[in-house]
Amino acid sequence: MRMRTLLGAATGALTLALAAAPAQAQDAPDGDEFTGFYVGGSVGYTVQKNDVGESILFDAGRNGSFGDTITEAGGGNAFAPGFCNGAATSTANLACKNDKDGVEYYARLGFDKQMGKVVLGLVGEFGKSQVRDSVSAFSTTPAFYTMTRELDWNAALRARAGYTVGPKTLVYATGGGAYAKIDHSFATSNTTNSFALSGKDNAWGWQAGGGLEQKLSKNISLGVEYLYSRYNDDDARVNVGTGTAGATNPFVLAGGTDFARSQNRFDMHSLRATAAFRF
Repeated sequence: MRMRTLLGAATGALTLALAAAPAQAQDAPDGDEFTGFYVGGSVGYTVQKNDVGESILFDAGRNGSFGDTITEAGGGNAFAPGFCNGAATSTANLACKNDKDGVEYYARLGFDKQMGKVVLGLVGEFGKSQVRDSVSAFSTTPAFYTMTRELDWNAALRARAGYTVGPKTLVYATGGGAYAKIDHSFATSNTTNSFALSGKDNAWGWQAGGGLEQKLSKNISLGVEYLYSRYNDDDARVNVGTGTAGATNPFVLAGGTDFARSQNRFDMHSLRATAAFRF
């Protein structure tokens, strides 16, 4: 619903821009509307893909090999209840809430060069999206174990290649590299063992998408843009210690255990409204 609301607002703003464009003075030479440096920003909404089938992997004995089964003293699977792709809401089997989508906001700096109807350029961005992505495991104790990641901030440098479909209207594709600082957290109802986060919080990735930009005057333009982002978040771990657990505790029996997410890709889709001041 929120994504449709944003799309409606962005489409409305762009419609007004297109309607106003013919009334603007032709300040730039014909065929050179989009040449030069610009600063601007964007605001939008980010939606994550549904990580169906995601789970938590276990490294029993901490030998660097994930995919082990944590067993109880009687030999049964300690995580027989299973997993869910969300944050646990109780110790009940697979009781989870959906991942959180959210608002995003970015500042940008770029340069374009127009050659006839073709426009080529570079754009750099810095900002954040308020998305939250979790996965939970449930043990027979019963207890829950939730690993969560959020974007602290991210930045990108992308190329732009476009084509003018009118004197002041540009459609374009964009793509390039991206970097994110990710906040990792862990929550559990297990008060017996000890738990500690480890691993790097930085992740590299890439982005691709496209958009439409409409100039309202010599210096001002508005637009809409879609962007797909993927980050490789494969280093976060949860180290499980003995704590106050006894000798028959499944993690103690395993000789120490590390947790890792089965899905290292942190993917998201964004739809944003853009604004720029061109020099």
